[in-house]
Amino acid sequence: MKLTTAMKKLILLLGVLVSIAAAEVVMAQSGVIQYEMKINMHRNIPAERDAMKAMIPEFRTTKHQLVFNASESYYKTITEDEEEQFTAGGGGNVRMSFRMPGSDIYVNQNSGKVISRQELTGKTFLIIDSLQMAPWKFGDQVKTIAGYECRMAYYTRTDTVRSMVVGTPNPQNPQENRPPQVRTNEITVWFTDKIRPFLGPERYNTLPGAVLALDINNGERVIVAKSVELRDLKKNELKEPTSGTKVTQAEFRKLMEEQMKQMGGRGMMFRN
Repeated sequence: MKLTTAMKKLILLLGVLVSIAAAEVVMAQSGVIQYEMKINMHRNIPAERDAMKAMIPEFRTTKHQLVFNASESYYKTITEDEEEQFTAGGGGNVRMSFRMPGSDIYVNQNSGKVISRQELTGKTFLIIDSLQMAPWKFGDQVKTIAGYECRMAYYTRTDTVRSMVVGTPNPQNPQENRPPQVRTNEITVWFTDKIRPFLGPERYNTLPGAVLALDINNGERVIVAKSVELRDLKKNELKEPTSGTKVTQAEFRKLMEEQMKQMGGRGMMFRN
């Protein structure tokens, strides 16, 4: 049967409508993605402190989940290790605590609002910010993660970070009192377009799909999705956090710097 021009237009229109409907189904998805984050603890130890490597494990792993609907998402830690105790080479017990990067993060795509929920000195702070697009570049490699075919994207970011200092700063050794340093980070992610766009762990959520894997500096910090469950969310399973003191990024950074001074520089801080 020979198709008339009108029939061809109708078929084309139906094809467009089907594509739009499929896209709407993807964007309407909701569910929960379970992630695992693995950090190489030895990467940030200065060369002059190599003896510390015998005191702490090389890797530390935590679990996180991303709850999402068509316009909102909430990324949060679901297991948080308490202060860990390690045995030093001399046989004595040395108690060391670690402050890991990241925080619980709520994102509202419609309003462009980002709220990071973080604890500091026993208090809860809500850091109010806005979505910021990253300068992503796209590769042609693909890999399968949690059952989804994912495409690679990447970019390079420059951060100002504090050097790691453990123990009380030594005035006789200026190297122990290092000023903030500029650091380059290589960011690589893998995302799928089979789950709604602008979705991912932490702030890696500005791609045309859901980020299921993140690698910073070739294994320094890796986040990988272990499972994806697409389902309707339960009541109150996803809502904007409201409990805590609202501050800006600059205000919270100042609070952290003041706390570090009070601690005499003790502890480990990372900024990725």
